[in-house]
Amino acid sequence: MAKKLQFIDPHVHMTSRTTDDYEAMAAAGVVAVIEPSFWLGQPRTQVGSFQDYFSSLVGWEPFRASQFGIKHYCTIGLNSKEANNEPLAEQVMDLLPLYLHKEGVVAVGEIGYDDQTPAEDKYFRQQLELAKEFGMLVQVHTPHRDKKAGTIKSMEVCLEHGLDPSMVIIDHNNEETVQEVLDRGFIAAFTIYPKTKMGNERMVEVVRRFGSDNIIVDSSADWGVSDPLAVPKTASLMLTRGIPEIDVVKTCYQNALDAFGKSGKMKEEHWQNAKGIDQRQLFQDNSVLRGQEPKVESDKIV
Repeated sequence: MAKKLQFIDPHVHMTSRTTDDYEAMAAAGVVAVIEPSFWLGQPRTQVGSFQDYFSSLVGWEPFRASQFGIKHYCTIGLNSKEANNEPLAEQVMDLLPLYLHKEGVVAVGEIGYDDQTPAEDKYFRQQLELAKEFGMLVQVHTPHRDKKAGTIKSMEVCLEHGLDPSMVIIDHNNEETVQEVLDRGFIAAFTIYPKTKMGNERMVEVVRRFGSDNIIVDSSADWGVSDPLAVPKTASLMLTRGIPEIDVVKTCYQNALDAFGKSGKMKEEHWQNAKGIDQRQLFQDNSVLRGQEPKVESDKIV
């Protein structure tokens, strides 16, 4: 693994991961993550559960990440699966503006289509309008079924609502969708899952074929079978397979920084100028240590 390189994982659900994952990611060179709000595996039944979840994404989780030397950002939105519960969706839509302005929220997301139902379309469009109102980026979840048609539809709806394609990250791409996404001026992100979706060997060939402009690698690691080290592992494989380092840096670090940095809330100085880890710190009187000896580093001197 190329330890001298730094990495950003711009789509990883760290709420579902352990402190061991944070430690391993930091050791592998991951300096920043973006956590999209998403479906938790079973449907939520009341708006309060969304409110508590969103609050954790802007509160506890950034603190938890900081305890292992990683800068945490998030995106906030109503996910496509739960958009189909319209009475609840209406309440969540009222909640979103309370969170979109908060520190560390770099986009509206992840939003889009799952089964491409009328309800999903309705709330996707409403959230695109919300993004326009707040001047925010959009992170789009493309459907896992009928992906090409769903990806094209997602982009057409974004354009219909007057969004600048350079302000929209289209995620969960594959070989069938990438050219269309790039040709239309959107940013193409790729989820690297073990043995499914887009594996890292396939990702190497995507970069070899399509280049590194406007292409982002992420892990989308969550509560299922997934790998929070997918970005550094893919970077390592790219280098092994002869992909130039400049292309590895772009797809596994710089493109994500350039894209989400348009929010004005994600800046390289956040981790370059960070103080050393101090696990004596508390968040609302809580720590991550469970009685273990805190790790304390002196301030970094550049």
